[in-house]
Amino acid sequence: MAPLSGVRVIELAHIMAGPVCGLMLGDMGADVVKVERLPGGDGSRAFLPPDVRGESAAFMMLNRGKRGLALDLRTEEGRTLVRRLVSGADVIIENFRAGTMERMGLGFEALSTLNPRLVYCQITGYGRTGPLSHQGGFDLIAQGYSGLMSVTGEAPGRAPVKVGAPVTDITAGILAAFGVASALFERERTGKGQRVDTSLFEAGITQTYWQSAIALATGASPGPLGSSHPLAAPYQAFPTIDGWINVGASNEATWLGLTEAVNAPELREDERFRTNARRMANLDELVRVLAPHFLERSTDSWLERLEDAGVPAGPVASVDEMLEHPQTRARNMVIDVEHKEIGTVRSLGTPLKMSGSGAESEQGKLPGAPTLGQHTREVLLEVGLREVEIDRLMATGVVR
Repeated sequence: MAPLSGVRVIELAHIMAGPVCGLMLGDMGADVVKVERLPGGDGSRAFLPPDVRGESAAFMMLNRGKRGLALDLRTEEGRTLVRRLVSGADVIIENFRAGTMERMGLGFEALSTLNPRLVYCQITGYGRTGPLSHQGGFDLIAQGYSGLMSVTGEAPGRAPVKVGAPVTDITAGILAAFGVASALFERERTGKGQRVDTSLFEAGITQTYWQSAIALATGASPGPLGSSHPLAAPYQAFPTIDGWINVGASNEATWLGLTEAVNAPELREDERFRTNARRMANLDELVRVLAPHFLERSTDSWLERLEDAGVPAGPVASVDEMLEHPQTRARNMVIDVEHKEIGTVRSLGTPLKMSGSGAESEQGKLPGAPTLGQHTREVLLEVGLREVEIDRLMATGVVR
């Protein structure tokens, strides 16, 4: 059995942060029922292109392994169905703008009164409290507010650059899943559920540990350094004959190994580079001295040479190259799932492997993402509705 087998999660969430949380919990064995709003369902269904035979690739990536129920939250009957679902559930995830669930009568206080054991997970743009709590959450905006964009890019004075991946959305979802698991663990002791509250803003802040350490210690905000490290050098990308290579000579042992690999032992005695502090102070000169060496060989040749010298290194791979790499496959990070309409679809697997019990996706047993309303009847029957009641709700458009 997977760690969260028997836990039922109602995912009343959309686009990314909330669905990432549901995905993580589902990978650990939870029964995740994704409740989508009618008429259109999750907004990521409209993220086209790309598509796989008409189905949004973005939606399918984040929602594999979940059961899908579609209902109209604008109706009181629809909201009543949510209460019925929640009354027997363990967890609810929502990432609406602050106050939305309360206006529908589905906020934490209302639902925890209905089900005191409920873990209510709320992901917002900026958290439930504070002067920005009323604003909606968008990854780009959160990256700016959290300081991430001030340290991302090639150099000070250049145009700001966001992290390529929607890192605050994804991190918020992972933090939320950790919070839910912690709340479920505490419920085993107390018998009571609680609210889990995190945000894109705080998810971005957690990505600035090194930069915040510098700012708190010195009173000065670090700026963008391209691929280099704010605390160690040389630790960055260098161009080679046929591409780029990341070199991680972040301590004295690996620095000495690097001077050996590039056949430049004289750099060990160069006063500009004798210690990490001096290498950081003279980073531009260090890069100018090292860069010509890397242009003498191919990336693969350097990888072999640096490995022999004990220096951490790796290529700057494209996403396609990463997906096809033997290490990616060995870790089951690309899996096949079965979609109801289009058959076998490739997806990303779970990054967590557990020795005692594993996630279904690691074993390739999870179904693909649901079509809109695919499991509506199945789930409503499980919570006690009769076929005739479901037929009426279907006919009136309350559910699909």
